[in-house]
Amino acid sequence: MDSVPGPRYDTADMDDTTERRTLYPATEPTSAGYLEVGAGHEIYYEVSGSPHGKPVVFLHGGPGGGCNAGMRRFFNPDIYRVFLFDQRGCGKSRPHASLDSNTTADLINDIEILRAAMRVDKWQVFGGSWGSTLALAYAEAHPDRVSELVIRGIFLATRDELDWLYQKGTSEFFPEEWQKFVRPIPAAERDDLLAAYHRRLNSADEDECLRYARLWSAWEGSTITLLPNKEIEQTFADAKFALAVARIETHYFMNGCFLEEGQLLANLSRIRKIPAVIVHGRYDMLCRCKVAWQLAQAWPEAQLRIAPDAGHSAFEPGIVHELVMATDRFAT
Repeated sequence: MDSVPGPRYDTADMDDTTERRTLYPATEPTSAGYLEVGAGHEIYYEVSGSPHGKPVVFLHGGPGGGCNAGMRRFFNPDIYRVFLFDQRGCGKSRPHASLDSNTTADLINDIEILRAAMRVDKWQVFGGSWGSTLALAYAEAHPDRVSELVIRGIFLATRDELDWLYQKGTSEFFPEEWQKFVRPIPAAERDDLLAAYHRRLNSADEDECLRYARLWSAWEGSTITLLPNKEIEQTFADAKFALAVARIETHYFMNGCFLEEGQLLANLSRIRKIPAVIVHGRYDMLCRCKVAWQLAQAWPEAQLRIAPDAGHSAFEPGIVHELVMATDRFAT
């Protein structure tokens, strides 16, 4: 199938009469369960929408973030058959917060196990933040299994991006939250905060591990939206959520997300013919807009949509509008 070419443009260029899209009504899963994927891992999945609809798989962020009911609502339930699953070690997947056999290659294989188990030949891949990283890696590994890509909050897993978030960058926009993140780490270790947190999150002392998990998760939760959002901050403060996201993120980030530096851009030739929409918030302080721009420059067949009034979260109104516009566009 040919790619869908088009100019890159900002939502600010839209006609003022364009109606802003919102999420579809809440739905319940039509089925759910666990799949054994090897090395003692069982991933939780659920299916919703039309039983014979267009298949789409949702790849959540983190890594380690897990899925929630709101994620079904980016898709028309009368047209799409929606697959959500919790990646290894997080959400309802088992064992919780496990780092054993938990790599990008393992997650790509899990997506293929789920696809085969659900008897899907080809599906749309939808992912944001770390989910955009995984979506690109999966598509580059299995381009024949991807009908379209809708990716948001682009993260290409480079050292520069990690330094921006965990060393110097985001800190300049959220100095009060940064102080809380840095304060517990001795001054001698602050030149590599990722490594300092990684050591503590793998401590045999469960109380210490949870303490630093909460700090790690709170930093992310407080910087994810354009304006403060108490509901999101409360989600990131939950002990179970915090432990999974902090342990798994530091595990992946210390290992370069188990990708070669620059790998995703280097392998774009494998997915150029896949229709794609890239969505990014103009004021995303976790994953900078320039990274989405770099991806679009290297991949001119894809369309870049910049939400002018949004940060990083998929649930900010400007981001919701662009994502629903994209899934509606690909619905038929």
